[in-house]
Amino acid sequence: MQKGSLYAHIAGKQELLYETMLVGARGFHAALDAIPEELSAVEKIRRALHAHLALVADQLAVATVFVQEWRSLDAERRDEILAERRRYEERIRLLFREGREGGELRTDLDEDAAALLFLSAANWAYTWLRPGQDTDAVAERFFALLIDGMRGYSTPA
Repeated sequence: MQKGSLYAHIAGKQELLYETMLVGARGFHAALDAIPEELSAVEKIRRALHAHLALVADQLAVATVFVQEWRSLDAERRDEILAERRRYEERIRLLFREGREGGELRTDLDEDAAALLFLSAANWAYTWLRPGQDTDAVAERFFALLIDGMRGYSTPA
């Protein structure tokens, strides 16, 4: 393909960036959609972490763009992509809320902080994942560190 040939199919760099962002958003949401609803909240969190890291590894360029380049979009498209990012964050937050409310996680769990911790760790994977790295093993180590601190009894305030 010639350099200029790309622009026969897209209107410009903004459209290419936007379409790449949509691929990322759809991929992350599809990964959560694939998690069976009947599972425990903790198992859903485990699978969400596995799916997130696998998606980053499988689509490293798309994940990198999705995490980093949203600031480069024009205002309308940026607002749409930010809404998708917030919706994904909310879906992760709801998993932690479900775990807290269902007694699987500590009753004083701050699900906002838990979701941010999950996403902060998983989103930065594009910077340190190596080609061919076993993302399942990484996800299990992350999961153990994340969940072990969120299980147990509530600490009185």
